[in-house]
Amino acid sequence: MKNIHEPLFKQNAIALGFTFGVHAIAIVGLLFLGLSKPPEPPKKLTTVLVKPEDFQPPLAKEVEQETTSENQANEILSPIVDNTQPENIPVTPPTPTPQQLAAEKGKQEQAQQAKLAEQKRKSEEAAQAKQVEQQRKAAEALAAKQRSEAEAKATAEAKRKTDLKAEADAKARQKAEQDAKLAQQKAAENAKLKAQQDAKRKADAEAKAKANADAKRKAEVDAKRKAEADAKAKAEAEAKRKADAEAKAKANADAKRKADADAKAKADADAKRKADAKAKTEADAKAKAETDAKRKADAEAKAKADAEEAKASAAKKAEQEAAQKKAEAKKIASTAKRDFENKIKRAWNIPLSSSGQKATARVTLNDSGAVMSVIVNSSDPDMKASIEAAVRAAAPYPMPEDPDARREARSFTSSFTAK
Repeated sequence: MKNIHEPLFKQNAIALGFTFGVHAIAIVGLLFLGLSKPPEPPKKLTTVLVKPEDFQPPLAKEVEQETTSENQANEILSPIVDNTQPENIPVTPPTPTPQQLAAEKGKQEQAQQAKLAEQKRKSEEAAQAKQVEQQRKAAEALAAKQRSEAEAKATAEAKRKTDLKAEADAKARQKAEQDAKLAQQKAAENAKLKAQQDAKRKADAEAKAKANADAKRKAEVDAKRKAEADAKAKAEAEAKRKADAEAKAKANADAKRKADADAKAKADADAKRKADAKAKTEADAKAKAETDAKRKADAEAKAKADAEEAKASAAKKAEQEAAQKKAEAKKIASTAKRDFENKIKRAWNIPLSSSGQKATARVTLNDSGAVMSVIVNSSDPDMKASIEAAVRAAAPYPMPEDPDARREARSFTSSFTAK
């Protein structure tokens, strides 16, 4: 919302400028009235009232006339007394002539006119001074009013800023609490996931150790069986050699006994014995070759089976890890989308005329969190515009670091209800 109030320093500058202007006008007016030449009063006519008894003899001292109106009044009110004459001596003044009476009357009229002119001048000066004083008081009252209004505006502006700051602090505290709660939940989920991963790694290690132990035990059994077979073959060969030696000794004895008679039989017997020995040697060699071939085939079959089993186990493990990674990416993306929706709703200025209205918004972001498109479905144009403005005002959005989670979080749909 646009702030319609002007900054406080601008309001103070306007008030001070207006106050200085009023004072400048008042001072210029006072200087004009004080420095301008006052109107010259009419030339004063001195009028002296003379009573017949106030005239003195010819030797009486004449009274000097003053130039100011006050001294003239004193001369009029104070009769001339000759101190050289004895007191209480009646003196008969001379009778004034018509010229003297006319002159005296003219002086009285001049004095009266001068007095009236002086009174008029003083009255005009008093009126001007009163008007100047009223203008000064009005200017001071206006300046005081403007200062009061400026102070009231400054107080109101300070209160408004204090209220705004308090509201902002409250929102910041609420957001910090929400962020801390979300961080705590995420830490608990990460700890649980790590425990599951550690347990799986431990189980895999135990299974591998058991397989290695079984293979080692089988190899030992095969080696023992082979050693026993070799020992048996060697014993049979030794027994045969011994039997052959005994038979040969017996034959030699028989041959010695039958030297000539059995020569031909001995030759046949020797030939037969050699043939039998050869046949037996060949049979033993064949049996040994067959045994070795079977043992080698068994070993190769076992190695192949172990390789296939390890390959299947690795494939199954990779499949499980991929599924787990995909589930984790979806979970991270879901948390990010929820944070995005909360951020938009915090930035949403709900129109007053849209109370009770509902809307949905389909938002598409890029990898950096900037808004690529916003599609708002609402029958209320004000609500549609306010939601789109809130979506763009809340950008950029903090995208997850995981590529799969970031790809999942790039598009989401939110519902809005004006309350």
